[in-house]
Amino acid sequence: MDEDSAYCDRLLRDLEKAAVAVRSAGSVLIVTHIDADGIASGGIASVTLDRLGKRYRVVFEKKITEEAIASINGSAEDAVWICDLGSAYLSEFKRPGIIVTDHHVPDEKWRSRQASIEDFERLHHLNPHTYGISGSYEISGAGMTYLLSKTIDPGNRDLAFLAVIGAVGDLQDSRESRLIGYNRTILKEAVSEGDMAVEEDVRYYGRDYRPLVQFLQYSSDPPVPGISDSGPGSTAFFSELGIPLKKEREQRTWMDLTANEKKAATERLLSYFDDEEMKKRLLGEIYTLTKYESRTGLRDVKEFATVLNSCGRYDDAGTGLRICRGDLTALEDAERNRADHRKHISSAIGYIRDNRLLKERRFVQYFDAGTKIRETVVGIVAGLLLNSGEARKELPILAFAVAEDGVKVSARANRNLTDRGLDLSQIMKTASEMVGGYGGGHKVAAGATIPNGKEEEFLNIVEDLVSSQII
Repeated sequence: MDEDSAYCDRLLRDLEKAAVAVRSAGSVLIVTHIDADGIASGGIASVTLDRLGKRYRVVFEKKITEEAIASINGSAEDAVWICDLGSAYLSEFKRPGIIVTDHHVPDEKWRSRQASIEDFERLHHLNPHTYGISGSYEISGAGMTYLLSKTIDPGNRDLAFLAVIGAVGDLQDSRESRLIGYNRTILKEAVSEGDMAVEEDVRYYGRDYRPLVQFLQYSSDPPVPGISDSGPGSTAFFSELGIPLKKEREQRTWMDLTANEKKAATERLLSYFDDEEMKKRLLGEIYTLTKYESRTGLRDVKEFATVLNSCGRYDDAGTGLRICRGDLTALEDAERNRADHRKHISSAIGYIRDNRLLKERRFVQYFDAGTKIRETVVGIVAGLLLNSGEARKELPILAFAVAEDGVKVSARANRNLTDRGLDLSQIMKTASEMVGGYGGGHKVAAGATIPNGKEEEFLNIVEDLVSSQII
């Protein structure tokens, strides 16, 4: 989709029908995912219902399970609004009044099983894939939820910033180092509302939060030789440029640099790379939430998304929801979650490295974390490894971790592999079903749950599927 084009007519018609369903409901159950995109979606949906004066409750789900399906089908509310989840299970929902705003690959069986117009109309399914739009990088679950919110009431354009947070939390800006497609249109709406500022800058995480040395030391996408993962190297980098690390007694951040200091540091960082693709990953668009103060962890969109992720991944998605809804008293609880998140991710990567858990096959690489890494963050760890010097970028990576209902599998790949035909969503779905599990997701990032003891069989199937897809 051209980034300046209007929303497609069919989507607009479907949004209007779903908006009628929400407006006519006396009570609504919101079911949403636990990651940043899901929590932002929940924030948009809940504020929308608040403004309508509706009764509602919010339930967070790691994934759609049999128990979740039963709860949705048996809900006493007039309508169920499922955000950033649900598309892969459409054929399992039996009750009327279901509205799905999702961006994951839809259930292929659903439309083939419909027998009447009533079957279609009892469920409002709003998913970019059904309109020929990418759900991996053109719009997220929060974006689809926002489109419905704005259709319900144009005054809800002030929630566009949450859709941007959801998209960035799902790394939808990573492909082009900027948001594109429908995400771009939503970004422009957030800017026009005065909630967002856009500029070109170094795209490393923590520009408004981390001290300068840590800003470079802990940044690895793309890694800078001799600086990334090196405290002394990062210290020397700023020293050679004559950039002080402190102002009075306070550590300076990247955002504290003067224009001349930032220009000199950026030019020096770019000089480390000959590859234009690496330069593009380093320098691109960054998004600032103008209504939040510096050093709160909320002013930079990436940092805001990490706050939400840290809440959801550590069983405290409700705190993230409070922040999305403007309750800044929740920041103290969120900071504890974020500290736990940082520690767990750091120790997880160290555990994999120290125990040499990363293994290679011909077409895939993988590690089995067992119970040592939380299944809610093993995908994040896999993605970080893939973008570091620890793993081979030309191979997809799979991560295994023990979950309550079996073994959680997270799969990640670089965009160049999906450009060559790789579709991790289809692979996870097919391979998991062949061993008695289930899965899905996106081409570049997907997951599955499989029975214990089926890991080796699953890997064999995945490897065959990967080898058949990549051109």
